[in-house]
Amino acid sequence: MIGYWNPLPTARQVMDDIGETRERLFTGVWEQRNWRNVPGPFYGAETDSMALGRLDAPRHIAYDDDLGGGFGFEFVYRQPVDEQETADVIHGCCLDLYRGYNWDGDDHWTVEAVRDWWRDRTRLREWAVAIAADWGADTHPHWGYNADPRYLGHYHDAARGHRDFLAYIDDGLETYLRGYLFWLDQRREPRTGEALPEL
Repeated sequence: MIGYWNPLPTARQVMDDIGETRERLFTGVWEQRNWRNVPGPFYGAETDSMALGRLDAPRHIAYDDDLGGGFGFEFVYRQPVDEQETADVIHGCCLDLYRGYNWDGDDHWTVEAVRDWWRDRTRLREWAVAIAADWGADTHPHWGYNADPRYLGHYHDAARGHRDFLAYIDDGLETYLRGYLFWLDQRREPRTGEALPEL
């Protein structure tokens, strides 16, 4: 996609359709957000460690390892760019027991903050490469009880999310972020042919 599509009107409709409210679902705190979240309206902060979000939103949610010994927190590695993707993200957020997601990123991100985040992408890539290799393997002695073979499929799916994130960093994310910069600066979607800001 070239430009930017605002997912929030669709997100509000999805919330109405499933009988969910912002106050109940989106309690994540901006200051506690995961540094890996791709800039945009949706982000994960202190979510639970059950790693369920990919069941409904595998193209958007990934897991970190910050708690050690297995899954940590969830984060949004790809913002939604159409109605179906927005519904998937909302449903993925609903699976979090702690309700640690939020959709108020537009109130916090600035043009310079997005550029700073993008400049730090080397650290992000290095982390994603390492964790994808680790969780994509078949043995993990340091996981303790999480080395149980019953969990292997779950870890391999998580590693698939990390590899998808890497592919997106390398192809597609820069274009999305340039559109998001336009949105942050103009508070409207760019028209066909309008120049997008540089990262």
